This record gives sequence, structure tokens and C-alpha cells, in this order.
Amino acid sequence: MPAALPHRFYTLFSLLIILFCALAAAPAQAAEAVQVKVQGVKGGEKENIRAALALPPGLVADGRVDRRWLERFADRAPRLVREALRPFGYYNARATVSLQEVAPERRYDLIVQVEPGAPVRVREARVLLQGPGSDEPVLRRLAAGFPLKPGDVLRQDLYEEAKGALKARAIDLGYLHAAFAVHRILVAPRENRGEIDLTLDTGPPFLFGETLIHGAPRFPDKFLRRYMAYRPGDPFSYARLGRTQLNFLDSDRFSEVIVTPQLEMAKERHIPVGIQLVPSARRRLRPGIGYGTDTGARVSLRYNDVNMMHRGHEFSANFLVAQLRQDLNAAYIVPSPRNMNTQTALRAGLEREQPDTYERSSLFVELERVRGFSKGTTGSVYLRLLQEDYSIGEEDDRSFLVLPGLRLTRRSYAEPVRPKKGSLISLEVRGTHQDIGSDTGLLQAIGSGNVLVPLPARFSVFARVKAGATWQNEPLRELPPSLRFFAGGDQSVRGYGYQDLGPRDENGDIVGGKNVLVGSVELERAVGEKWGVAVFFDAGNAFDSFSDYEIFEGAGIGVRRYTPVGPIRVDVARQLGLPDPSYRVHIGVGFGW
Repeated sequence: MPAALPHRFYTLFSLLIILFCALAAAPAQAAEAVQVKVQGVKGGEKENIRAALALPPGLVADGRVDRRWLERFADRAPRLVREALRPFGYYNARATVSLQEVAPERRYDLIVQVEPGAPVRVREARVLLQGPGSDEPVLRRLAAGFPLKPGDVLRQDLYEEAKGALKARAIDLGYLHAAFAVHRILVAPRENRGEIDLTLDTGPPFLFGETLIHGAPRFPDKFLRRYMAYRPGDPFSYARLGRTQLNFLDSDRFSEVIVTPQLEMAKERHIPVGIQLVPSARRRLRPGIGYGTDTGARVSLRYNDVNMMHRGHEFSANFLVAQLRQDLNAAYIVPSPRNMNTQTALRAGLEREQPDTYERSSLFVELERVRGFSKGTTGSVYLRLLQEDYSIGEEDDRSFLVLPGLRLTRRSYAEPVRPKKGSLISLEVRGTHQDIGSDTGLLQAIGSGNVLVPLPARFSVFARVKAGATWQNEPLRELPPSLRFFAGGDQSVRGYGYQDLGPRDENGDIVGGKNVLVGSVELERAVGEKWGVAVFFDAGNAFDSFSDYEIFEGAGIGVRRYTPVGPIRVDVARQLGLPDPSYRVHIGVGFGW
């Protein structure tokens, strides 16, 4: 019996393959019983003709063609072809249709030879505005930039697209009754010319009225209104309503947000708005576990209260235990009632870090005032009190610093999980002096930036750069490691360990530098919806002066797995320019920006 089992298996497998092929071939044969072949045109014109010549249901039944019905369809084909070409400006097209029977294959070829002729061109295009919104600069630019000009081919698809964009923009500006008083195209096919008459009557403008917010009584009304992208009296706009809904959802305080303009209750063209909120859990406890090359294996615990004292204030506490780092920090954030990107934050924490290069233990308290500006820009001023015990090279010391600073960030990444394009620029200046209670005096400037550029064929380029400089009035040994510059690691020069690059002391130990300059270029190809493969090149180092700046390089390949919390990155990097280069695997989560 056992000897006969493979034979039965292969027989059954062969029968399944034959059955699958028969089932797959049956609909294909039915669809190929009549083949429509369009000749003489290409591109969108050809596709539109093929759509117009779609075979009517029932013409082919059970693989058999109704010959009489097919002949009647062939007689109608020239008219269908002419109608299909008119949207592209061809009003004098001709089509010759022939029907051929392919006997051996029991099918028919419907051959359509098309002569599109000369296209109709625009002789005059009159696009006018009337009504109270006729002086709106945006509408005037759209009317002046109407895509069909005298001499252009009369493309109805471009006409309808531009016409719809003009009306939609008027509505978005608050002219809800905008309508076309005149909209006609006059065509003289024999002369191959056409005229466009288009007049948009904007009607009166509508404005935002009062907004009533329901469903979140434990949040202060002023706090909730900071998420509104409009104020009473602003021009009514559906785009602003959508932005308002996203602002509430992005605050991570509400699980459901419904924004409803109450058009039927408008008075004197002021439209009231209702916002219905469903708050999410006020208190959250989020454990985490993971691994990163720069930190090693790690576990974390985060606590959040997003409505302290029912004032919209936020308290958070974070506990992290990793092989190379341990943190315990907390923050209390007081939001501004006028701007959702403006807040005051008080932070404090304990940090301990022990990479191969140094060991440090830090205690800090920081007060920061953050202000939001337009287009993704935020600026802040802060004051940090820092005490740090450290051991680096042959140095064992303690440093106390009173460190004021300024930060400026501009971000254009709209999608945090898998953005298609965007950029980030960050600038920071910080400094201190012995006269304000610090153990040393310094001034530091740090700048970093990155940009993501989409390319054809699902490729993209990601480039980043970081530069920093330090000016001191005392030797480097007075500077704690957290304020020195190093290179190497997942977000620096891959191929080298975390903080493993920088100036060395007389014993050959890496002690960090006053300056840093590193950069990277990465080419990624998307694979499916959740994967990507990449090749990259990194270069840079930390240094004390440009005269001793030694560039270290690394290159390699990587795999990306995109998840709801960001990409999981696995990179294999090889050192370049060394007599005995080595490989290193880098694992991380997130983009690092």
C-alpha cells in the first residue's frame, strides 16, 4: 500500500491542474469569441473607443456568437467611434469597420480602422466672473489660467476639469451658491473651430457662525476651541471643517469627532457649526518591549493623563530599561488656549547611559515654552538645569550647567507612518557661562535636516545631514558627554557602533569632539504595501577642528517592514576605506526624525 501512495497523489494532483486550467480557460475563451481591434489611434483616444465598443451582454453566450446581432453592432460602430472621439476634440472622425471570421479558432475579429481627422481648435475662450466674489484673487487667477486657450485643441475633459475646479474653489471660499450663469461650447465642425463661453456667478459669501461643542464636558471650552481651524466671521470653508476634525483626532484625546455645518440654520449668511466629540480614555498605561542596535534589548512603560485637573493639561511619565540606557522622566504640559501648537512644558528626569565609549548619569530639570507658527513650524525657548556624573577615557568628573537655549523646527511630513515625501529642518542654539552658575562656559549650534523625494517606479530617495559646533572658554574635559559630539550608530554612520566614532585621547580612548558633520543618502524601492528594500551610503565623523577631520564611511542594504507604529528597519552595513573592514547589523524602529 505505501508504494501506491505517490502514484495516487500525482494522479490526483494532475487532475486538479487540468480542472484548474479548464476553469481558467473557459471565461477567457468566451471573452475572446469576438476580438475588437482598434487601429489608427492610441493613448486615451484608443481606450475611449474600446470602452465605447464594449460588447453588449448576451451577444456571446456559452461561447457562441449571435452573428446577426454582431453585424448590427458593427453597423453602429462608426457612430460610436465618432462619439468617443469628440471629448478629445475630433468632430470629423471616420471609421471603417470590417468583420472577419477566423474559422479554425471559431471566433470573429471586429477590425475598426479610425481616421480621426483634424481636431477642432479653440478660436475664443471667454471665462468670466460675476457677483460679490468676482474680485477674489484666487478665482481671478483660476479664470485667467483656464487651460484652454485660443489655438488649443478643444478637449472637453480639460474643460470639465477646469470648470469644476473653478466652482469648487468658489465654494471653498464661502460662496456656497456659486453657479454657472453661462456654460456652453459652440462648435463649427466644418471649420474645425470652437468657442467657449463660461460665466461663474459667485453669489453672496457665507461666513462661519457660532460653534457648539458637545460630548466633552470635562474639558474646558477654551481648550477645545484651540483645535478649531476657524473663528466666527471667517469665510465658510469645508476644508477648514475637515482640518478641524483632524486637529481634534490628532490630539489623541478623542476617539470620534463629527463636525456638522448646520446650513439650514444659517442666519444672515452665518452658518453655525456643531462638533460632537467622544473622548478617549483619559489615563493610559502603555508597556513596550523591543530591540534597537543603539540601545540593545529594552522594555518600557509609559503613563499618560491627558486631562489633569479637568483643564486639558497633560502629565506623562516614562520608564525605560535597556542594555545601554536607563531613563526615568516625567513632563507636565500646559497648553495654550489660543494655539494648539503652543504650550509650556516642565520636564524632569534621571538618565543613565553606558555605551562602549563612556558612562554617564544625569539629573535634569527643564522649563520650555513652545510656540506654533504656520506651515508646520514651531519655535521654543528653554532653560535646563543639568547635573551629570561621567566617566570617559581617563576622566571621572561631575558637571553642573545652567543651560538656556533656543529651538526652531520646520516639518512638512504629513503622514508619520509611511510618508511619500516631505522634509524636516531643525536648528538649536544653546549656551552657558560661569557667571550664571555653570561649571564651564560654552556656546553650541546644532543643525539637522532630512528630505524624502519620490521617484518613478516606486523608488524614493531619503537624504539627511547633521552638523554641530562648540565654542568653549575651558578645555573639552569640562564638558559632560551628553554635550559632546560622537558619530556612529543607526542614525549616524552605519557600519560602526553607537557613539564609536570621534576624537581620541592620548591612550586611544574615544572621548568625543567639539564638532560633528555626518550625512547619508538612501535609495528605497517599495515592495507591495508594507515592505521596502534600500541601499544606502553614510559618511562623517566627530572632530575638534577641520584640520583633523577624518571621514568614516559605511554602505549597505536594508529591509523595511511598515507597521502602524512606523517602519521596522534591518540594515546590513559594511565599513568602507579600511584595510580590514567589517560588517554590522543595525536594527531600529521608526524613521528617526
